[in-house]
Amino acid sequence: MSYYVYIHIPFCLSKCSYCSFVSFAGMGDCGRKYFDVLYTEIETFFKNNPHQKLKTLYIGGGTPSVLPVEYYKNCLELFEFEDEYEFTFEINPKTVDDVYLKSLKELRVNRLSIGIQSFDDNLLKIINRQHSSADAISCFESARRCGFENISIDLIYGLPAQTIEILNKSLEAAILLNPEHISIYGLKIEEGCEFFKKRPKDLPSDDECADMYLEIVDKLGQNGFEQYEISNFAKPQKFSRHNMNYWKNREYIGFGLASHGYFLQNRYSHEVSLDNYIKNPFPVNKKFVDFKERQEDEVILNLRTKDGVDLDNFKEQYQVDFLKEYKSVLDKYAEFFKISSNKVSLTAEGFLVSNFILSEFLGN
Repeated sequence: MSYYVYIHIPFCLSKCSYCSFVSFAGMGDCGRKYFDVLYTEIETFFKNNPHQKLKTLYIGGGTPSVLPVEYYKNCLELFEFEDEYEFTFEINPKTVDDVYLKSLKELRVNRLSIGIQSFDDNLLKIINRQHSSADAISCFESARRCGFENISIDLIYGLPAQTIEILNKSLEAAILLNPEHISIYGLKIEEGCEFFKKRPKDLPSDDECADMYLEIVDKLGQNGFEQYEISNFAKPQKFSRHNMNYWKNREYIGFGLASHGYFLQNRYSHEVSLDNYIKNPFPVNKKFVDFKERQEDEVILNLRTKDGVDLDNFKEQYQVDFLKEYKSVLDKYAEFFKISSNKVSLTAEGFLVSNFILSEFLGN
C-alpha cells in the first residue's frame, strides 16, 4: 500500500474574482502557526496508521508559493517517498524567482503547476490576477532553467470579454512554451466569489463556450497533447498521477484546512475556518461510503476520463453488468457515448454536457 497525499495551503496574494476556494488574501503572517498545527495533524495520522511511503504528494491552495520554502521543511520530513514518486507544487508567477524554485528542487519537488489562467493582460486584470503575460512566460522559463522537466500550466476559458480569437492566442502561447501538461477549465461562477456577487455582463454564451472547448480539444490534440480527462491534456506519459488516482476512485489522504480525503472507505473533510482549524486540525466530517455509493462514484469519476469505464473490471468489482445496469442512461444519451467491446466513454461533445449526463447515474 502507498499513500496519495494532498496538502491545502489557504494563503494567497489576492483573491481572484472567480475563486470560491477556501483561501485568505493578505494573511501570510499566519503561515508559521498554520504549519505548526499542520505538523501536528500529519504526525498524529502516522501515529495512528501505518507509515507507508508516498506515491504522490500534491501541495495546492490558495497559493503555496506565497509562503517561504522553509515553512514546508518540518512537515515534509514526516514523509518518505517511493522511488518513482510525483511531488507537485502549485506556484503563482508573481511569487517565485530562481532562488525559490531551486529551493523547491531541494525539497524534492519534481512537478510544478503554474497558475497562469490566460496570456491576455486585459483578462488577467479583469479576473484580478497579479501577474502579467510576461511574468507567466518568465516564470515558466525560470522553472526550466532551474531544472524542472515536468511542468503543468492552468488556463481558463469562458472568461468575461473572452472571444475564441483571444483564447486561441493563449493556446498558441501555451503551446509555444511546450509544457508537459495543460489543465484548462471552463469558468464556473459559484457562491463565495466576487463574480457571484457582481456577475459580469460580458460573459460568453453557452454556445460560444462550447465552441471554445471544442477548439481547445482540437488545437491541443494537433500539437501533441492527449486529452485524458475532461479538462486535462498531457504529453505522452505525463498524465498527473495524483489526479488520476482521484478519477480511478482510489483512496487519498487530505491534510490541512478545508481539505478532503477518502481513507478506509470513509470520505472526510476539515474545518474551513482558520481559527477553528488551528483549534482542531483533524477531520470533522466523516461519512462511510457504502457499496452502492462506491459503485456510483466509480462510474462518475471514471467517465471523466478519456478511458472511461473498463467493463470487465467494473463487473469484477461490483458484480453487475454495466451495460445492463445503466442501459436507460446509455440509451438516452447514446449520441454522447462511445461503446467498444470492453469500454464505455464519453465523446468530446459528451464531455461538454457531462454534468447533466453524470448526474443521471446517481440513484439509478
